[in-house]
Amino acid sequence: MEKQHTHDRTDYSKRSLDQEDVGNDPMVLFASWYKEVQESGATEPCAMTLSTAGSVTISSRVVLLRSFDAHGFVFYSNYNSRKAMDMERSPHVALNFFWPDLERQVRIEGKVEQLETSISDAYFASRPRESQIAAWASDQSRAAEDRKYVDDRFERWKERFAENEVPRPLHWGGYLVRPQRIEFWQGRPNRLHDRIAFEHFADGSWVKVRLQP
Repeated sequence: MEKQHTHDRTDYSKRSLDQEDVGNDPMVLFASWYKEVQESGATEPCAMTLSTAGSVTISSRVVLLRSFDAHGFVFYSNYNSRKAMDMERSPHVALNFFWPDLERQVRIEGKVEQLETSISDAYFASRPRESQIAAWASDQSRAAEDRKYVDDRFERWKERFAENEVPRPLHWGGYLVRPQRIEFWQGRPNRLHDRIAFEHFADGSWVKVRLQP
């Protein structure tokens, strides 16, 4: 019989989240939290779960945050991948950061759009050469016979570029998620967690509300 994990739990107690202290701009608060998790030494603080809606199912995967500002959150991917097809079908997506060492989550809901080519070009040029070649070698989300097939494709593209500069493939680039809702979640004892959500309105303002745990 499969083991039940009903008692595998952690009682969170490190911090609290007061509505009066979070300010009125969630992006400022996110920047503060993100700096704190970076300085904490946590593994992959930029890792975020991206959820998209397909034609039949909802799909989630972990991608890496590459930048953020007042406009939203940026990540990069193959434009022919499953996630890209989902986002072309429906631009409504969700992001989730979970930083267990700080007992925190940030939940983001918004609309996604492709970045300008100049921004994708600049970021691609900053990537390690092997990662640049991998963007050409992989037909992301497509079936492969075995690992050798993947490695052989990489070697062929590596030989093709030799010592030449690797340009950005047209099927690879960046996305911007413009947030419409951001929730900050702070773990608290007895599962009575602190939750404060910000809703974005058409006039550019944010309205915050405390949510019950």
